[in-house]
Amino acid sequence: MNPTLQQDLRDIENILEQVKLHGIDFLNSIDTVPTSTQNSIDTTGNLNDSGIGSLAALEVFKQRLAPLMVSQAGPRYWGFVTGGATPASIAGDWLTTIYDPNAQATKAQGGISALVEFETINFLLQLLDLPKSFLGGFVTGATMSNFTSLAVARQWFGKQLGHDFAKEGITAPLNILTATPHSSSIKCLAMLGIGSQNFTKIKTIEGNREAIDISDLEQNIKNLNGQPFILISSAATVNTADFDDFIAISKLKEKYNFWWHIDAAFGGFAACSPKYKHLVNGWEYADSITIDCHKWLNVPYESAFYLIKEQHKNLQVETFQNSNAPYLGDPLENFNYLNFLPENSRRLKALPVWFSLLAYGKQGFQDIVENSIEMALQFDAFVSQSEEFELLAPTRLNNVCFTLAGDHNQEKVNLFLTHLNDKSKVFMTPTVYQNRKGIRASFVNWRTNENDVKIAIESLQETILELGIQ
Repeated sequence: MNPTLQQDLRDIENILEQVKLHGIDFLNSIDTVPTSTQNSIDTTGNLNDSGIGSLAALEVFKQRLAPLMVSQAGPRYWGFVTGGATPASIAGDWLTTIYDPNAQATKAQGGISALVEFETINFLLQLLDLPKSFLGGFVTGATMSNFTSLAVARQWFGKQLGHDFAKEGITAPLNILTATPHSSSIKCLAMLGIGSQNFTKIKTIEGNREAIDISDLEQNIKNLNGQPFILISSAATVNTADFDDFIAISKLKEKYNFWWHIDAAFGGFAACSPKYKHLVNGWEYADSITIDCHKWLNVPYESAFYLIKEQHKNLQVETFQNSNAPYLGDPLENFNYLNFLPENSRRLKALPVWFSLLAYGKQGFQDIVENSIEMALQFDAFVSQSEEFELLAPTRLNNVCFTLAGDHNQEKVNLFLTHLNDKSKVFMTPTVYQNRKGIRASFVNWRTNENDVKIAIESLQETILELGIQ
């Protein structure tokens, strides 16, 4: 054994203890760690020949990299719908690294990793009040969850025409209908060979809405003259957290032949709260659903899961099976996740979620969701009452979409946001909504409280004064 590696093995307890202590220091100060940095590092250094060992590497990290790390998991990082990491999820994530299984099979060669995943999906279905007719699995994020679901939808579409797209390639154009898709869904259309521009854009409801106009959707369905299609709908659009009418869509599904996919990356967690559960009424009739765990479930990156109706499992296997690996046996009789999703090698992403669900239960996540929405509404109240800012859309859930007041300030929005983020007290992201430049603040972090909202408001007001915006 390499002598440096051998020394690390002998010193593993001390190494992990030092990492733990450094981690605790960061977590205890995360609300004061900057939300952004303008500093950088030289990335052209030379690799050491013999290595310096883990403890020395940790010291280099502390001195060189740690000071530049920002609090993306902190309470005032309101960009990109970014969650944090609860104590239970950290514990699960550490143990995932320590045990390091390849989370695939249910039998001895794969340990019990797939069974842990089965149980975690079962718990999630209960949390979200969805039927057990959905089968699910874990992937890296919403993009790969959308990819998995839409890949099976692509196979379904081919079968409606008598083709096996997984084997033959795409031999006919696909009909995709959507109104306000997330960019990750469009990216998936490109990766799947469907084409990022090959979709029909459905009108949205009149007024300040991003949801599907059901009348226009049905008219576009009729225009297809009985051809199958794939519908991509939204449980919380990225700008204004708007929800499509799932009850109305489910009624259309009784009349027409289509695959219904819901991108519920963060909005699906509305189901955790009796106050907001009505927003997802009817979503149980979908064929597939995307949900992101490293958002509102507050577990570490990378963690999302797909849900696909059990009736489509043959299509799923046709899409993803390792058909050139006979030692794996029949993919339906000998379950292995590598036959049901894109990756062959996977981390046990389910374990941090399993820990979180057991640790905090239904009530814990109801509290997280409702607190996030309450903080969003408090921030909304400031924007609504301010002379310097205005809302671009109603705050329907946890996203506040706003801008500088007055059309004359449109050219200053990006400058304002840059200065605000550079102050490193709060981080938000730019957007464009109904042809106006705006700012989006997303509330999903379990730590965010009223004081964080106060600090953010003070930072906004200071930036207004510094830039002399009126």
